[in-house]
Amino acid sequence: MSVFDRFVRPRAESLHPFWVMVQKEMADHLRSWRFVILVSILVLTCIGSLYTALSTIREAVPKQDGGASFLFLKLFTISDGTLPPFITFVSFLGPLLGIGMGFDAISSERNKGTLSRLLSQPLHRDTVINAKFVAALIVISVLLFALGFLVMGLGLIAIGIPPTPEELGRMVFFLALSVLYVAFWLSVSILFSTRFRQAATSALAGIAVWLFFSVFFPLLVNLTAAATAPAAQTPENVLSHQQFILNLSRLSPSQLFSEATTTMLTPSVRSLGPLTMEQIYGAIPSPLPFGQSLLLVWPQVTGLLAATAVCFAASYVLFMRQEVRSRN
Repeated sequence: MSVFDRFVRPRAESLHPFWVMVQKEMADHLRSWRFVILVSILVLTCIGSLYTALSTIREAVPKQDGGASFLFLKLFTISDGTLPPFITFVSFLGPLLGIGMGFDAISSERNKGTLSRLLSQPLHRDTVINAKFVAALIVISVLLFALGFLVMGLGLIAIGIPPTPEELGRMVFFLALSVLYVAFWLSVSILFSTRFRQAATSALAGIAVWLFFSVFFPLLVNLTAAATAPAAQTPENVLSHQQFILNLSRLSPSQLFSEATTTMLTPSVRSLGPLTMEQIYGAIPSPLPFGQSLLLVWPQVTGLLAATAVCFAASYVLFMRQEVRSRN
């Protein structure tokens, strides 16, 4: 009896059908040219943003009074102006990664006629869509954490200063938050892939939603701010109006992600909304601890998690109710 028959085959046969589907979907993602192109773009932008951050750090360190305080976090946040920082690239390219990983999750199986064959096996219908989401989420998680630790490793070699435990915790939470942000766009693309039969239509719908929240929604918020500006410029009216506009802008997932990542990677941020002089008076200008920053961004994290769950639940219900016919 060979080694394969003794060890590999029994292990493969003992796997749950869900994990077999997950492994199959992960292999399909890793072998596709689409994934190679997306990874190449992310790696190039990651290296470019790291280079500009290191150039800026060398110029900024002698001017700082605090020495190397939270210096490692600046690898993700600062730039010399030629290229945006790493967090901006994640905010801009993350939706493209999520849409690219899920826009043909269901529609491609339906168009190729393999969906009916897949469901004819002793396999639950919900296993198919759950496995597709989990497989893409695992690939995205490994990719983003690998890029994040690549930036940390290259930065450690370049500046020679290891991160403190608090800095490491902030960076790991930032990477987990980036995975959640991309998972939202992945769930949106799977929803469109379930709703539309053509993969091109699904991709265009996902890109349209991304462009709306990235370009047009801030314009609508600015127009609303100008139209609803209070006539009497009293402190109470101005503060209430600013809070209303801030809450309106937080309907965008990119705004939630931007606020959460900026707070986690910039410990000096102590508030995410307008403050009065009474609230500012007596405050000590010091960075927030990691736990306090986490409490500050917890509403944004909850909002992203809820939006992801709602979109995936909608695609789940739609897929479970759809009629699947075999192609002759």
